[in-house]
Amino acid sequence: MTRPKNDTLLRALRREPTPYTPIWIMRQAGRYLPEYNQTRARAGNFLALCRNPDLATEVTLQPLARFPLDAAILFSDILTIPDAMGLGLYFAEGEGPRFERPLREEWEFRDLTAPDPWDHLRYVMDAVAQIRRALNDEVPLLGFAGSPFTLACYMIEGKGSQDFIEIKRLLYARPDLLHKVLELNATAVSAYLNAQIESGAQAVMLFDTWGGALSHAAFHEFSLPYVSSVFERLHRSYDGQMIPRIVFTKGGGLWLERLAQTGADAVGLDWTVDIGSARQRIGGQVALQGNLDPGVLFATPEAVRHEAGKVLQQFGHGAGHVFNLGHGVSQHTPPENVAALVDAVHELSRPYHAT
Repeated sequence: MTRPKNDTLLRALRREPTPYTPIWIMRQAGRYLPEYNQTRARAGNFLALCRNPDLATEVTLQPLARFPLDAAILFSDILTIPDAMGLGLYFAEGEGPRFERPLREEWEFRDLTAPDPWDHLRYVMDAVAQIRRALNDEVPLLGFAGSPFTLACYMIEGKGSQDFIEIKRLLYARPDLLHKVLELNATAVSAYLNAQIESGAQAVMLFDTWGGALSHAAFHEFSLPYVSSVFERLHRSYDGQMIPRIVFTKGGGLWLERLAQTGADAVGLDWTVDIGSARQRIGGQVALQGNLDPGVLFATPEAVRHEAGKVLQQFGHGAGHVFNLGHGVSQHTPPENVAALVDAVHELSRPYHAT
């Protein structure tokens, strides 16, 4: 495996010295870009876009054509795995993802099987390979998946949720059934990420989006062990190169020390966490990713530059910081503010890396 010409992100994830702080943005290929909306319209809908390797490659590369980002991230969705399990993923206009057949009856839990990523999710692997070729080793390619618990939330609720009634009912009344789903999901996610690595992904990220909805005790029983279980099964290196892993738990600021012990090389932070305090707590063990409030990007370019500078200052001097937002970029974000952010991070971070 050849090393990218710009390998700043991979070095930062390994906490090696870099000339500046690298930046990529969660959901960087998305609806805030007019060219993305045009490609999505050509595809017909979001799922058709995900399932077409040519178009997935096109939209993955779009933000890199606009901004000097330090990584590409596969364009896909975290719910491809439960869709491949037969739950019937669809997207209702203005309502987000839904499943036609959420898990309700005990036999449905017991009949569930993990999909073969090379069979049922071949379109994702084809997209990874195609994107990697198209990048021509200019920047690294990130792969990703949802965490076992986050996938279980969608599989059991049938859609996104604010109160998680169905999964919490199951969690407290039938924890045995939930553990069965979580173990199956861990098997499926690890196989899926390994297939992405074998197809060309040079780092991977696990989105534990709904882990922060759990109580302290429930997080340690139903989310954290399954994150560790996924990382235990992943390729530590592939084709002669170390494959860094990132974990991001939205609302997980209370549990950073435990997240740093999952086998991750980097812990993503949402915007509620002080990155300087996080560095004191776990920065000696893992790299940190984050953590600008995405809402800053609704302001002026000057405000964006100022707030980016504050995050860099809070982290301080030295290696081990990947700049990102504390969550995905909003569809209402002006692209010129993303340009201002990338430029600001590249420029303002250099003094923090001077030797």
